[in-house]
This record gives sequence, structure tokens and C-alpha cells, in this order.
Amino acid sequence: EPPQVAWTKTWFDPTVEKEAAESLLDAGVDVLAQHQDTTAAGLAADARGAKWVGYNSDVSEAAPNAWLTAPTWNWGPFYVQTAKAVQGGTCPNEEYYGSMADGMVTLGSFGSSVDADTQALIAEKQAAIIDGSFAPFDGPVSDQDGNEVVAAGSRPELLDLLGMSYFVKGVIGSPKG
Repeated sequence: EPPQVAWTKTWFDPTVEKEAAESLLDAGVDVLAQHQDTTAAGLAADARGAKWVGYNSDVSEAAPNAWLTAPTWNWGPFYVQTAKAVQGGTCPNEEYYGSMADGMVTLGSFGSSVDADTQALIAEKQAAIIDGSFAPFDGPVSDQDGNEVVAAGSRPELLDLLGMSYFVKGVIGSPKG
């Protein structure tokens, strides 16, 4: 099944998040991913026998039968570095986007349904992202309408990714929310 998107327009509203999750499940989606700060999507997935990719932290205990993993952020080293800079009389005035390479972006624990072969493949891709030999958005990439938005052989810059105003080919839904 192609990926589908349901917008909640909230960071924290368990009721709205549950409704969005259930609408996707009703449409036949069997794996949910989210970009909110509650476990509502995971609980909905768990109740319906679907799988779930969380967000921000490892909350696998909330819906262990549904849990696959979650992208997580390790802010500790950045906070220490920034505090030391301030103590040293400098205050960095820049945007910071962490990465897998600097340890900011990590993955939570894997759920019991993520087998060892899949975990090994994920570890390989993580290593390739860290060493720069793989980037998930390398071209060619087309939008929903089939227009090439990242040329073959090119790699978009971070600001291009942050400014994406399109869904890629195959995604069902509107990027306008």
C-alpha cells in the first residue's frame, strides 16, 4: 500500500491524534508513523493489530505489540557544548541541525517484530548515512505529479529538505495540510 498522510496540526492532542490514526487504519494502513508528542497513534495501532513508529523518544512500553522503533534526539552533548561555550564567554548564534554522524539523531529500541536481519540492514544504512556513502534523498526524486524535484545524481542541501513543499511520488494526501 502507498503511504498516506493525515494531518493533525498539533504537537499534543491525544484525541485528534487518535482520530487521525484511526482514519488511516480504517483506510487499510497497517503501519503508522507520527510527528506528535503523545502515544495516541501507537495505542490506536496496538488496539487494531497494526505497527507503529514513534517520535522523539523511546516509548515502546506504551504499545509494545505495535512498536517498531522511533527516531530520537540526544540533546545532552549539544546542551553541554553550548553551556561550556556560554561559560567561556561565547554564545553560538546559529541554527543547529544534528545528525546521525554527531550522535544527535538516533533510533529507539526495536520492537519484537523487527527481526535481526532487518535490524542489521538498518544498521548498515545508518553507517552509510554517517560515512556519507548513502543519503535517502539522493536524486532522482519526483513529486506526486511526476515532476522531477531532485535531479538524478544530485543530493539536496539541508535547507532544500527543510523547505520541501511537496510529497514524493506515491504518497497519498496533500502537503498543504
